[in-house]
Amino acid sequence: MLSAEENERLTRVGRGTPMGDYLRRYWQPVAGVSELDETPTKPIQLMGEHLVLFRDGRGRFGLIDRHCPHRRADLSYGMIEPDGLRCNYHGWCFDREGRCISQPFEDRVRGGEGARNTLSTLAYPVEERGGLLWAYLGPLPAPLLPNWEVFDWPDRFVQVAIAEIPCNWLQCQENSIDPLHFEWMHDNWSRRLSGDMESRGPTHEKLRFAEFEYGFTYHRIREDSDEHHPLWTDGRVFLWPNCFYLGEHFEYRVPIDDENTLSILWKSVRVPSEQHPYVQTRVPTWHGPIVDDKGRWITSHVLNQDFLAWVGQGRIADRTQEKLTLGDQGIVMIRRRFLDEFCAVERGEEPKGTLRDPALNRDVKLPMADSESLRRPMRKAEMLADPFMRMTLHGFNLQAGQPAEVKAEFRDALGIADADF
Repeated sequence: MLSAEENERLTRVGRGTPMGDYLRRYWQPVAGVSELDETPTKPIQLMGEHLVLFRDGRGRFGLIDRHCPHRRADLSYGMIEPDGLRCNYHGWCFDREGRCISQPFEDRVRGGEGARNTLSTLAYPVEERGGLLWAYLGPLPAPLLPNWEVFDWPDRFVQVAIAEIPCNWLQCQENSIDPLHFEWMHDNWSRRLSGDMESRGPTHEKLRFAEFEYGFTYHRIREDSDEHHPLWTDGRVFLWPNCFYLGEHFEYRVPIDDENTLSILWKSVRVPSEQHPYVQTRVPTWHGPIVDDKGRWITSHVLNQDFLAWVGQGRIADRTQEKLTLGDQGIVMIRRRFLDEFCAVERGEEPKGTLRDPALNRDVKLPMADSESLRRPMRKAEMLADPFMRMTLHGFNLQAGQPAEVKAEFRDALGIADADF
C-alpha cells in the first residue's frame, strides 16, 4: 500500500512534479509518421503541455507550443512553409527549433530588423523511428532514441494503433508487470464473453520478477508448462519507464495529462518467406474506438479488455486503498524503483536505461520469449498451421477498430486471402 503522498509523486506528470520531470528524460512516441501525410499539422497534448506537431516543406518534423507567442493563435491551423510553420493570424513563422524566422509586417517596416532575431517559442526535438514520431521534452542534451532490434527486422508488415484512455498513465503501465491478469481477463473472461461458461484456462503456479538494464521481466509457470518454457526462462518485459514489450509488439502508455493516457501500439508481423523480399514503404496508423455505439466499453479485443480494467480503477487510482498480495510483487518493485530513481536523478545520476553511447545503440536486444521462432522466416503454410499465428493472420485481435483498408494492405503484404482460412 502506498501513502497518499507517494501516490501523488508517482502519478502527477506536470512540469515540476517528480514523475513529470522524470518521464521527460525519455523519448516518448507521440504519433505515427503517416498521420501527417494528408494534414501536416497535428495538435497534441503531452504531460499537460499543449503542443503542435508538424512537418515542414522540406519533410522535417517539429514540435512547438501550440499557441503563437504573438496573440496566442492556434498554430495547428498554421501554414506549412519550407522551413517552418506560419501562423494564419498575422503570419509569424517558426522553425523546428522554435525560432521566429519571419514577422511580415515588422520585417517590412523595419527592413528585416524586427524583434524576430531574439524571439522564440517553446520547441522540442523530434525523431522518426519504426514509423513513429518520438519527442523529447527533458533537459538537453537528450539521450539517444533507443534503436530496439525489432525496428530493423526485415520483411515485416508494421502498423500503429492509437487510443486515448481516460485515466492516469501509471495504472496502465502497472498492467505490464501483472502476469495474473492474463489468466483471468484475457483467458477466463474471454471464454465467458464468447459464451463458454464451463472451461477455464491454465492456472498460474509459480511467478518470479527480475530487474535488468532496460526494465523488469516477469516469469511464470502455468499448469500447462514447466521451467523449460520460454515464458519462464525468458519472460515478458516491462520496458522502462512506460512500455510493455512482447517480442513483435510494443505497447506505450504516454501521459496526456494527469487523468488521460495515449495508448500507442506498435505491431509487426513477418510476411511469409514466399513474399520475400518485402519492403514496407509506409506504416499505417489508425485510431481505435474504446466504447461501442451504445456507450459500453468494447471488450472483444485484448487491449480493449485492458482499457476497461485501467479505467475501472478511477481517473487516478487510489493506491492507499489497495490490498496487495504475493502476485503483486512486481507492482511493488517498480513503484519502489520509481521512487528511488527520483532521488538518483536529484543526485545527478543518469536515469535508468538511457543510452548515450552510439556504439551501444545498435540493434539493442531485449529479453524475448520464443525469440528464435520470432526471428526466423516461415512459409505461409507453416504460419497458417500454427493456431496462434493463424488467429493473428485472420483478424487483428489486439485492438478493436482496424480499418478495412489496413486489413487489406496487411493481407496483400502477406499474400493471404479469405480462402486460406
